[in-house]
Amino acid sequence: MEIDGKPYRTIWVEEPRKSVGVIDQTKLPHRFETLILTSLEDAAVAIEDMIVRGAPLIGATAAYGFCLGLEADASDAGVQAIYDRLYRTRPTAVNLRWALDEMRALLDNRAPEERAALAWERAAEICDSDVEICKAIGRNGLEIIEKIAADKPAGEAVNVLTHCNAGWLATVDWGTATAPIYMAYEKGIKVHVWVDETRPRNQGASLTAWELGRHGVDHTLIADNVGGHLMQHGLVDLCIVGTDRTTASGDVCNKIGTYLKALAAKDNGVPFYVALPSTTIDWTVHDGVREIPIEQRKGEELTRIAGRLESGEVVTVDIAPEGVTARNDAFDVTPARLVTGLITERGTCDASEEGLRALFD
Repeated sequence: MEIDGKPYRTIWVEEPRKSVGVIDQTKLPHRFETLILTSLEDAAVAIEDMIVRGAPLIGATAAYGFCLGLEADASDAGVQAIYDRLYRTRPTAVNLRWALDEMRALLDNRAPEERAALAWERAAEICDSDVEICKAIGRNGLEIIEKIAADKPAGEAVNVLTHCNAGWLATVDWGTATAPIYMAYEKGIKVHVWVDETRPRNQGASLTAWELGRHGVDHTLIADNVGGHLMQHGLVDLCIVGTDRTTASGDVCNKIGTYLKALAAKDNGVPFYVALPSTTIDWTVHDGVREIPIEQRKGEELTRIAGRLESGEVVTVDIAPEGVTARNDAFDVTPARLVTGLITERGTCDASEEGLRALFD
């Protein structure tokens, strides 16, 4: 996608092929900075500290983290140590495990001296595949937006509500929930996005609003609790969100607050879609509420916030009483019964095992 007219991916290989470049998302929206990862630990910390985030991008970064680790130790013990270190970084997004399993399967029974070159090739394939998957998600979701646009009075925009950041910053390119929006925009369909701020890390305010603005898509930032109110007044035509893990039965685990949006959408008859790549489906899990591990992050993400002063200086300030206890659940699970449909690279289906199996079996 584009940043002020210049095309970017969120992750790339630096030449010579010994390091990886990423956009430092912790600096957005106030500063656009890139970071060079040169070691396994660099990649692991980038995932843990959310320098990179979003399930597909986490998987891509883990794949390149494997490559960086192999440059230091390509032995059998080294492969296992790399896998273990990266696996510990984020417990909820299933793309992480998928990418690590892909890399380890590739390297098993290969001579240590062959492993690094093979890994670099496979990591690049994973990134290119993610781009094509997101494009396909975009095309399939575009059909939904086109149908809604056809029923709107002439000149009225299709109003889409999204949550967190499932944009191109969460993937290698295009995004999941935003891919249909970008394609609608580029096709000339009038589209407007309600952007949830998405506390506590504000990925909607700092990332989704930033990337939509840089690409030229009309949008309005709203507080997290406004969505239901807008739906009550007919100001939302559909919701599209992403997911970090989808169960075999169609439950979706996404950024905290998604469940409440789905409840509001159900109560107001607003279609609620989830856009996801097949790599996000966890076929081993059926009951998302009971079985998906929910990441507990540091309480300071809730009690502190970064902002830019009039001088341009970026500072972090406390917004809660000193010493307050804070609980910071990073995700929640939306049951399949609240989901209108799942938008995948192979098409749109019901949020059910039957629906998913029909597409992927």
